[in-house]
Amino acid sequence: MPEMATGKQHKKAEGEEDPNVNPLICSAELILPWLNPRELASAASTCKTLAQLSRLITLRRTSDATRSFEKLPVPFRGSSQRNSPPYAYFLYAESQLLSSESPDRQPWGSPSSSTVAGAGSSKQSAAENGCGCGCEGCGIGNRSLEREELEVGVLSECGSGCGCGLECRNRLTQRGIRVKLKIVWSERKSWCLLADQLIPQGQFVCEYTGELLTTQEARRRQQAYDGGRFSSSALLVVREHLPSGKACLRVNIDATKIGNVAKFINHSCDGGNLWTVLVRSPGAFLPRLCFFASRDINKDEELCFSYGQSRARSNGRQCCCGSPVCSGTLPSEVT
Repeated sequence: MPEMATGKQHKKAEGEEDPNVNPLICSAELILPWLNPRELASAASTCKTLAQLSRLITLRRTSDATRSFEKLPVPFRGSSQRNSPPYAYFLYAESQLLSSESPDRQPWGSPSSSTVAGAGSSKQSAAENGCGCGCEGCGIGNRSLEREELEVGVLSECGSGCGCGLECRNRLTQRGIRVKLKIVWSERKSWCLLADQLIPQGQFVCEYTGELLTTQEARRRQQAYDGGRFSSSALLVVREHLPSGKACLRVNIDATKIGNVAKFINHSCDGGNLWTVLVRSPGAFLPRLCFFASRDINKDEELCFSYGQSRARSNGRQCCCGSPVCSGTLPSEVT
């Protein structure tokens, strides 16, 4: 006669490991999200369990390039062709970072959607200090911008020293991405940023974030990028001009290794469909570069802007914008 199972027989003794919990899986779920694609592939080749977990992490990565830093996910949409990569690997930054503040790694593809504080999670720019306008509130809601304001290319917003919070209507570009976007693979252009909804004219799209570099460091890196170490560099040089037309300020933003989805916005010789606007805030040493829709942008339409004036270069990269006025060569900063 079989014995009846008692509660004591089913109750796990204190300190006893749960036989249903696989220590390898638990450890792997903590470690694998920190690996880059090459390291992840190496781990996947060791056993079937790690291969399955690696595929799951890859799937999670393709579902959101922002690593959950943004309120809306921005997915990767690869091509059906075999040579299409599932995603582009980079570290995510919501705001400008000094190169000394850039993290070496970030988790991406964890089972939970939590992010790591201090890895680009602060909306305050690294170029801000403690000064501000002292306001206590400039109204709640979204600020309505006129076309004339955006065409000028310079806006002023409240800053870190102001008494208002992110709900202030004069902090439109500081709340992260609020429109649906997606990153799509192109055989000619590599990754491209596309609208995943109708974006009306004047709508804020995103900021261009990355490492803030000195001009000397920017020149050194550009030489390395031109040498072919990185096939898709994203070092942007912004110049703020005086009314006389002379350059008064140069800002070097490198999103090659760390940045946000703006790094996937490609060049168009016809100017594209985005306005580039420098946003200044009280207490900020440097302006932020933000993108606004220069016209109504349809769903599935690629987002583009002009990188600058094209110059004839023997080693210039081919432009694939496809516009009727395409120069055939991508603009390049003469450093």
